[in-house]
Amino acid sequence: MMAGKIQCFGLSDIGKVRETNEDQFIVADVNKSMKVHQTSVGLNHHTRLFGGSQGTLLAVADGMGGHAAGERASEIVVETVTAFLLNTMQWYFQVDDVHDEETIEQLRQVTSQCHEKLSQDIATSPQRRGMGATLTLGYVLWPRLFVVHVGDSRCYHFRQGKLEQITNDHTMAQYLIETGALSPEDAVDSQWSHQLYNVIGGGDQLPEPDISRHPLEMGDALLLCSDGLTKYITDARIGEALASDAPADEVCRVLCNEALLAGGDDNITIVVCRFLPGDDDENFADLDTTDMPIDQRSTQLLSPNELLQERPTDPE
Repeated sequence: MMAGKIQCFGLSDIGKVRETNEDQFIVADVNKSMKVHQTSVGLNHHTRLFGGSQGTLLAVADGMGGHAAGERASEIVVETVTAFLLNTMQWYFQVDDVHDEETIEQLRQVTSQCHEKLSQDIATSPQRRGMGATLTLGYVLWPRLFVVHVGDSRCYHFRQGKLEQITNDHTMAQYLIETGALSPEDAVDSQWSHQLYNVIGGGDQLPEPDISRHPLEMGDALLLCSDGLTKYITDARIGEALASDAPADEVCRVLCNEALLAGGDDNITIVVCRFLPGDDDENFADLDTTDMPIDQRSTQLLSPNELLQERPTDPE
């Protein structure tokens, strides 16, 4: 296995207008573990042992439905995704085409499970009827990236100076562009630009996820975000930020600050991952969210309620 490490960072900001943050995100290293109940060897009873990484989970969800309903919807989606990977999805310890197809088929179930969980929550809290959420999920099984996507949050892939949006916005504006009824220029300010036709929840219709597989190489970078970033920050600027030598946390903070300065009328959530060459004794399967050895790392995550300490002000 190729030596290297993954440098990841995620943040979420409420923005300058909204009263609540309806975005949620997660960055997680998925590991095998074993809880020791009794043993005759030199281990303490009830010790939990962890094996090597079985993958890296990245996800962004943008809730809708107003105030507490939108926040709750995105929370349910991220919680369900986490539970699905831990308790439902089968893990494969080798990467090949056969297991890739099985992984894709299993990932296809995650959005329907999210939809079901939302429906169950609405059944007990009818005032939340109509709530829903987007989901953009990246699951890294080196050297593969599997993407599950519903809505208008985005996943970008950066390689050797080239940025590619590898998700398709499920908005009416994008649909009209694809059918030739609307130009990309007119779509920017169109009433259809944020009207979703594919979403988790929001009604009885089941989501129809886009699921794709992408090869990864050392030196690549990924960026997942909610539309609070892409309303204000162009693809060219995102590519420029990822092309720099800045670490993942700095890229997130700089782009978030620029979106705030440009207006910040929506919640802003960004997750950045860099796949970096490492020392020969580093196993690429281990997620490293800092530059410390794997057993000393401290995961650098900001919850949706933890905002940047210094919020920029509008320029005079």
